[in-house]
Formats: sequence, C-alpha cells, structure tokens
Amino acid sequence: MVDCPVCNKPVKESFINEHIDSGCHTHVLDQQTDTPSTQKTHSFFTTPAVRRTATSILKTGTTGSQTPPSTAQYVQRPKSPSQGIKRSFAEAIESSVNGEPRSPTLPKRSKSSALQKVAPLAERMRPTSLDDVCGQELVGPDGLLRGMIETNTIPSMILWGGPGTGKTTIARLIANTSGSRFVEINSTSTGVAEVKKLFAEALNELHLTGRKTIIFCDEIHRFSKAQQDVFLGPVEAGQVTLIAATTENPSFKVINALLSRCRTFTLARLTDEHVVTILERAMAAENCTSSVLDSEMLKYFASFADGDARIALNLLDLAMNLAKKPSITSEDIKKELTRTLVYDRNGDQHYDNISALHKSIRGSDADAALYYLARMLKSGEDPLYIARRLIVVASEDVGLADNTMLPLATAAYTACQTIGMPECRINLAHCVVALSLSPKSTRSYRALNNVMAALDEPGIAGLPVPVHLRNAPTRLMKEMGYGAEYKYNPEFLDGRVQQHLIKGWSVAMKSFFRSLV
Repeated sequence: MVDCPVCNKPVKESFINEHIDSGCHTHVLDQQTDTPSTQKTHSFFTTPAVRRTATSILKTGTTGSQTPPSTAQYVQRPKSPSQGIKRSFAEAIESSVNGEPRSPTLPKRSKSSALQKVAPLAERMRPTSLDDVCGQELVGPDGLLRGMIETNTIPSMILWGGPGTGKTTIARLIANTSGSRFVEINSTSTGVAEVKKLFAEALNELHLTGRKTIIFCDEIHRFSKAQQDVFLGPVEAGQVTLIAATTENPSFKVINALLSRCRTFTLARLTDEHVVTILERAMAAENCTSSVLDSEMLKYFASFADGDARIALNLLDLAMNLAKKPSITSEDIKKELTRTLVYDRNGDQHYDNISALHKSIRGSDADAALYYLARMLKSGEDPLYIARRLIVVASEDVGLADNTMLPLATAAYTACQTIGMPECRINLAHCVVALSLSPKSTRSYRALNNVMAALDEPGIAGLPVPVHLRNAPTRLMKEMGYGAEYKYNPEFLDGRVQQHLIKGWSVAMKSFFRSLV
C-alpha cells in the first residue's frame, strides 16, 4: 500500500485514484486489521513510519515507549480549498510522536512572515481580492476576466500593460481564487530545462490529484522565439494554464503560434485618481497621519509616478520615512524625489514618441514637436535617428511647398554627426521648428504612392520601354533601331516636343493614371 499524498492515510495502491476522487473518504485501510506492520510499504512521497519514529526519538530525546508503527494514528490536517497538499516533513515528524498532533498552542514559524517584514511597501500593499484591484475594468464587477474567474473557466492568457498596472497581482489572485497549483517564473532567470520540468510536474499533479497548474511567466517577451515554442504543446493540450505578463506589444514580442493559443487582455494605464486611491489605502494600512503627506502631496506623487502604482508606493514609502523628522516640509520631500522618464529605445515608447514628433510637425505645432524632441533626447535617444526621420519629413510633408527644408534637414544630420550631444540638440530644435512652421505639400509623396498603386493593376507593370527611348551602346542595337526616333528636347522651342514615352500608353490608361495622381 501507499500513503495518500493529500491526506497521508494508507490506501491500497490500485485504489489511490478512486480514493483521491472521493475526497479522501473511501478505500482507507485499517492498519490494525488489514495490513501487518511487517508488510507495510511506504510511499515515495513520505518517509517510512519506522524511520520517522526513530528520528523522532533522536531529535526529541524521548526514551519512553513509542507507539508501534502498526498502531500509529494518522492525523489528518484540515485542508483549505486552495491547499490540497500533504503535511511537510517537519510536521509529520512532530505529529507522529505518541500518535498525537502538534499542540495548537505552539507558535508556527512562517517563512513568509519574515519576508513580509522586509518587503517594500509596494509588495505589502498588493490587493488580496479582486474587489481591491484599482483601475482595471477587466476584473471589475462586470469585467470580462472577472466573469471567467468566477465561473472557473480560466484560459491561457497574456496580460499586456505598463509597469505597475497590476499584472502580477491579477495573476496571483486568479490562482488563489481558482484553487489551482500556482508556479511563478521569470524569463530572466528561468531556462528551458526548468520550464520542461515544470510541465512534467504539472502533468503528474493532474493525474494524481486532478488539480490544474497555473504557470505565471513574468516578462515573457524576454524569452526568445525558440524558448517560447516550448509552451506551445502543453498550453494547447491543457496540460498547464499559462498566464504571461509583458510590458511590450505582444504582436511584436510574442510568437503568433502562442498568441493564437492565448487570450490577450490589455490592462489600462492607471489614472492619477486611481493612484491616489491606492496611496490613501497604503497610508491607512500603515497608520500614517503625518500632516505633511496631505492630499496635495499624494496628487503630486500620482502625477510623478505617471500611472505606475509601484513607483507611487515607493515614493510614499520614502516620504513616510522622511516625514518622521520633525522639521521636514513638503518642499524638502519633493527635492528628494528623482524622476525617471518611461522610455524604451527598443520598444513601443521608441516608436510612439517618434511618431508623435512626426505628426506634430505635420500639424505645424512647434510646441508639441519640441516637447517630443526634448522627451526623446532626455531619455537617451540617438540624435542621428531623430535627424534621419527629419530628412524624411522634409520631403514627405513639406515637399514642394519649401524645397529649402530638405537641404536644412540633411545639414542638421551632418551637424549631429560632427558635433554630437549635448550641443547637437540645438541643431535638431532648429530643424524641428523650421519644419513645423513651413508650408506643407504632400503632392510628390502622394503622386509616388499612386504610381506604386497603379503598378499593381494588370498590364501596367509589364509595359515595354519604347524603342526610341532605349539606349544604343552597341552597333547591333543601333541597327535594331534603338534610340533612332528619339527627339532631343533641348533642340526644340522651350524644350517642348510631342513623343510617346510609354509604349502602349492608351488614352484610357493615361486618364486612369491622371485620376490617381
């Protein structure tokens, strides 16, 4: 027989699955009558009873008579819906002495309690229920994700949102609500071998106890495409439920095969009002009543955090420590804060800001253009990248309306190459303002796009070049008539002469082309 991994009761090996399915009520063996102590076989989940008793004697120093293994009582620990696991080895040793459970008066050491004391405020203030999650309608009373959680139909999903919006918190709350086994990994510290091992453990857990496993993978975008392929089979088969979190656009950072197997939920950026609510809860939980940390200061923290609740709570934690000084003022606290611009030179922020700069110039808004220029330079963007984009703007948006802007933009690029930061920021500002204030014309740009579209029409892209327009570098080509009937424009008045430049260019085609241009 074996010991049940859930209740630790002796069960015949062939009935272990039926025993677990019944909630650990059926197929329990009575050791006094059914199985002699000499024939008892131990489970690979636990240590044999004889060895446990001997270990108990050595560790406790007890010299009295011990309960024989054959008559030892198996004490069942009360289980909560989310904790269907067997007792730890230390608990098994302690409860096996004299067949009695550990006294409830003895204090139980908790590993998490020590960690909780040193955890930062942002970690201590994580919501413990979905109702406490602030600013995310997905898990609100009428939220789509909330409905899936309440009906226990949790699919594999990807949570996409900025830092401090609650991705990790929501994943942990989903695991606690569903009662599933929860494993948390981070792509920066977990390899493929460890992930495959987790898949095997999840499959064993599912077969033995029927309990599902939720794997929460933080920063999944840091996994390479080959590493992300490892999740495809287990996720598709339902072997595990994957909850992945990312701050990057999944369309670019997560492989399409994994995206098709997961639901993507976008977490909203927290507003200042939501962040203030979170800060007020934290102050109430920490019993902070400092007059310095008033509502105006909390609004300042919320504005400073830019939608990141973690940054806001860290600022509040710092401010509460500073507020213990009797002579501290609001201005003193503000001086201690350091702003960190949210910008990723390889992510969405990189493309979003350059797009905003381009569109601001197109809209002739010099103030907005300078704002985005300064924001990118302040965050460490490559000035040559900005200068290259300005060269494109000079032809795409200003174009024929002011032909001097293209030389100015190329000169700005050369200046950035020659001078570098920080001085070249002046050249970039000069070019940005000049482009913003210039008249705009997209005539050449639109005409080129229309010609490109015309080439997609049947019969247009394959039109042969007329013979009189072809070059004749050899004698054979001259004999074939290449260039023979070409009319040299400078030889005619004002350079105007009638000649066909596109062979087979019918009147219908010409009118079609002109309609596009």
